[in-house]
Amino acid sequence: MLAMPEPKAEIVARRAEIVAALAARVGAANVISEALRLKAYETDGFSAYRRVPLAVVLAETTEQVAAALKYCHEQGIRVVPRAAGTSLSGGALPLEDAVVIGVSKMNAILEVDFEDRLARVQAGVTNIGITKAVEGEGFFYAPDPSSQLACMIAGNVAMNSGGAHCLKYGVTANNLLGVTFVTVEGEVVELGGEHLDAAGYDWLGLITGSEGQLGMVTEVTVRILRAAEGARAMLVGFDATDVAGAAVADIIASGIIPVALEFMDRPCIHACEAFAHAGYPLDAEALLIIEVEGSEEEQDALLAKLQAICARHGPSTMRIARTAEESAAIWKGRKGAFGAVGRISPDYLCMDGTIPPGRLPEAMRGIGALAERYRLQVANVFHAGDGNLHPLIMFDANDADSFARAEALGADILKLCVELGGCLTGEHGVGIEKRDLMTAQFGPVDLAQQKRIKTAFDPGWILNPHKVFPLEHA
Repeated sequence: MLAMPEPKAEIVARRAEIVAALAARVGAANVISEALRLKAYETDGFSAYRRVPLAVVLAETTEQVAAALKYCHEQGIRVVPRAAGTSLSGGALPLEDAVVIGVSKMNAILEVDFEDRLARVQAGVTNIGITKAVEGEGFFYAPDPSSQLACMIAGNVAMNSGGAHCLKYGVTANNLLGVTFVTVEGEVVELGGEHLDAAGYDWLGLITGSEGQLGMVTEVTVRILRAAEGARAMLVGFDATDVAGAAVADIIASGIIPVALEFMDRPCIHACEAFAHAGYPLDAEALLIIEVEGSEEEQDALLAKLQAICARHGPSTMRIARTAEESAAIWKGRKGAFGAVGRISPDYLCMDGTIPPGRLPEAMRGIGALAERYRLQVANVFHAGDGNLHPLIMFDANDADSFARAEALGADILKLCVELGGCLTGEHGVGIEKRDLMTAQFGPVDLAQQKRIKTAFDPGWILNPHKVFPLEHA
């Protein structure tokens, strides 16, 4: 079990005073302090851990975020930034002596500029909401995490989220132009702007993926892209997971960059088929979903090359979608994978390690051996093209031994990723889940430098406390 510190009794004792002070600064309607309503904020997508916060502020403007942060900084009150709460690493887990500052009310599209191909939005706009705002003119926002219907752009920036199509289009950092950023002292700063590669230090790069350790993002400017003429997906089934991994390595080595290249193993295939009825081959041990885009001629040419590469690995099945509807059916299963596995297991942990794509066969064999050692079932579904693994470890949270084995298995899988030349996280962030594994990837000098940056932005270490850094470093 991950250790969590005891709340500061003197802060908890001042609850009524703190709530009144926050209400005076942001409006009573934007402050939640009732026990029942606070329960909705006790956890995020990493629901194995729960803490009821001291209070919740649902800000409506940048100025309200700044006022709340300034007060908490002056009073030494811990702050947990929160967007949609879909974090799978405990990144939005509160503490009993902390104030949650949420951006869910800040959900306006502020500007869309098709000529300069950008959109400026408030931090509480959902990921899919950006595409919905621009698709009528033939544009889209590229990063597409599986939670895109719910996750908000502020959380995407905090965790540097990716998605199935990041192989071609990149993750949040590659599609971000600027942010409005509020420091812990309540100062409002504009970082970046309406063009790529702003002059000076790369502050935008520092903020992206910083997991709420340095401040809060309240507005975001992203680039939007012209949608392709069309896209088609293909399914390829294999008799072994390491063979599928070898096929992925060959596709990447060929120089072909599909829009998406996704992997599922047998447990995940069966769960997704029962959930989505997408026509997945139930006799396959592993399944690749490969998508290409462009004109009809370009799609045909790319799919023919991909067929030839996959054929060298003896696939058990190969099927190409003929229509947009057939492609949508294929993706329905993949996009619903996390929910599908939730139907067959009382609980699961979703890991998020990355490896070089060429090491996929070794990773699959290693995960299989670890799962056998810990006597737990693992369903693998991940972004194979860029080596971002998402093993789903199935367990029963009501069984303490099962939970302990699941956490230990998850830690060993992430250590395996580092040993294979990868890292602890691709898009979910460190949060509390990987906090105590940071020393597996970073040495004392690395961590000391990260701590110096944290301290420069947040001298009192009140922002998103006890996340990212091992407790002995905090």
